[in-house]
Amino acid sequence: MTITLAAAHAAFDDWSQSPVARRLAVLEQLHSGLLARAGEIAQTVCREVGMPIRLATAIQAGLPATVTRTYLDLLPSFPFRETVGNSEVQYLPVGVVGCITPWNYPLHQAVLKVVPALAAGCTVVLKPSEVAPQSAYILAEILDSTGLPPGVFNLVCGPGATAGEALIHHPDVRMLSFTGSTDTGRRVAHAAADDCKRLALELGGKSASLVLPDADLAAAVKGTVNSCLLNSGQTCTALTRLLVPADRHDEACELAAAAVARMTPGNPLDEATRLGPLASAQQHRRVLDYIRLGLTEGATLVTGGPDAPEGCARGYFVKATVFGHVRPDSRIAQEEIFGPVLCVIPYRDEAEAIGIANGTRYGLSGAVWSADPERARQVAGRLRSGQVTVNGGAFNPRAPFGGFGHSGLGREFGRWGLEEFLEVRSLQL
Repeated sequence: MTITLAAAHAAFDDWSQSPVARRLAVLEQLHSGLLARAGEIAQTVCREVGMPIRLATAIQAGLPATVTRTYLDLLPSFPFRETVGNSEVQYLPVGVVGCITPWNYPLHQAVLKVVPALAAGCTVVLKPSEVAPQSAYILAEILDSTGLPPGVFNLVCGPGATAGEALIHHPDVRMLSFTGSTDTGRRVAHAAADDCKRLALELGGKSASLVLPDADLAAAVKGTVNSCLLNSGQTCTALTRLLVPADRHDEACELAAAAVARMTPGNPLDEATRLGPLASAQQHRRVLDYIRLGLTEGATLVTGGPDAPEGCARGYFVKATVFGHVRPDSRIAQEEIFGPVLCVIPYRDEAEAIGIANGTRYGLSGAVWSADPERARQVAGRLRSGQVTVNGGAFNPRAPFGGFGHSGLGREFGRWGLEEFLEVRSLQL
């Protein structure tokens, strides 16, 4: 680690002074490389994480190229220098950046940090999750083929307890960008505070999908289930709490059960598979423990449960599970399960619904559904989360993404993601 960080530190001066055109040339080659190796990337992540191959092709391989393209479009016009009165305001690269990324979207999360950091003029040390590191090697191979100067991008693999700890405490690292659990994020934040490092955190979520009484319930439930089960629930933004009017609770549960039944579990390499296994034995145990906890907490098991899906006795498979009549203060409604588990929570009126939606320590994502778009926007404006989807609005890779509260600090994507890696200085002229 010391040698790697020395290389990143030594390379910073030259790379930080490089013209935008030089950085763009590297990112253009990276983009081409990601497209050329998309099939290999999808297969690699499918085998490591368990996301079905059709989704892995679109998301695990598709998103990294899309994100890189957004920075190719953004970088030429970004104002690294601007005039404010008699001052020149400059945006300067922060220094050596330590990036620590998770296993659920391994290449996407790496690219989401590495690309804007390089675009900003920073040098990077990437520490991917030891659960799914192979796509990071593909990234390193592509970057190595671009002619990027030695030391600008560096890859270090190993457990968080050793490689990660060494990275977050090293004095040459001037910024830490971490995506992962809230508990680990707190440890990273403490290390950053001790050395006054810049910090960006994207942490956990327990996102609410709030269905207003006038909404198309079938569409809302379908959209919520699709979000909840994406990547077998191993998604930080997953809509895992479905909030519905009390008089429509049973109908919502029936619709959720029907939607879940269409999610066929099986071999993730099979094009027909809709629901793959979880990524590890540890995650498998964790999710099953939460399902058993839901039963002991008194929630109604609508579908699913702790038994293995039919025909999937081998592997880390978990039945897609729906709980009804979930208490808002129960653990399954408050804690991030990170598996295919949906909690249906009834509410009496709009004020109670908003209170329930905001009633966790998290604030990463959310959704609002209503037949009245303006009413949906007004309710969305009262949710304490960094992203709210209104009536199934499409994902936008150029819009900012990040959390409130225990869901993190800072923003990713678009110019906001670039600005995270920049210091601001003014020259008084």
